Amino acid sequence: MPNPEDIAPRRRFFRQAITIVPAAALAASVGKTLAQADDAAAGAVAGKAYEPAFFSKAEWAFIHAAVNHLIPEDPYGPGAIAAGVPEFIDRQMQLPYGQGKLWYMQGPFRPDAMPEMGYQLSMAPRDLYRVGIKACDQWCAKTHGKVFAELDKALQEQILKDLQAGRIALDDVPARTFFDTLLTNAKEGFLCDPIHGGNKRMVGWKLIGFPGARGDFADWVGQHNTKYPYGPVSISGERG
Repeated sequence: MPNPEDIAPRRRFFRQAITIVPAAALAASVGKTLAQADDAAAGAVAGKAYEPAFFSKAEWAFIHAAVNHLIPEDPYGPGAIAAGVPEFIDRQMQLPYGQGKLWYMQGPFRPDAMPEMGYQLSMAPRDLYRVGIKACDQWCAKTHGKVFAELDKALQEQILKDLQAGRIALDDVPARTFFDTLLTNAKEGFLCDPIHGGNKRMVGWKLIGFPGARGDFADWVGQHNTKYPYGPVSISGERG
């Protein structure tokens, strides 16, 4: 049995992540979302691996390598790759969120503004990813002789830390903004409803004990400090 004190930090990380997941990042029409869920289910039945519709092969390799560090597999559960986080991010790039249609995208743009002023770039998320990945790979190739996905894992992790701290100067995009977007989307993909392409087999929900879209909790409202005995349920009806 895992030590509860050991697993607590990972659970706390994802519980806190729930509070920062913007609803806009998961927004799409119900019909389109359910159609995507049907497509994903059909692909799973056929045994087909997900093929990215937005990211190039090189970008896809970067996404996999990066999110594998952000939410790694550990003794307490699967990580970002098994949960389908790359697929979630790729799908979001094709929706209004990725296209910047859910944000105010008019100037003036102030990349140096305080964080509480919100997103300040002229690029939609899909453009931020495209420019950011290219800039990071170019920096890695110039500095270390290989693109990010081809570097050893220890160096990859250090580069991500340096991006987060703003210690790396990328061309055309602030390193912190690029990293923060990637981290936020990784958390969203790990904790979203599976109909969005991530949280496959509801591994994120199981980790934190979230019951999902069950319709009736009336019998459990007054039962404090009692473990909920039923597994999670997706909006699509899938059960974990």
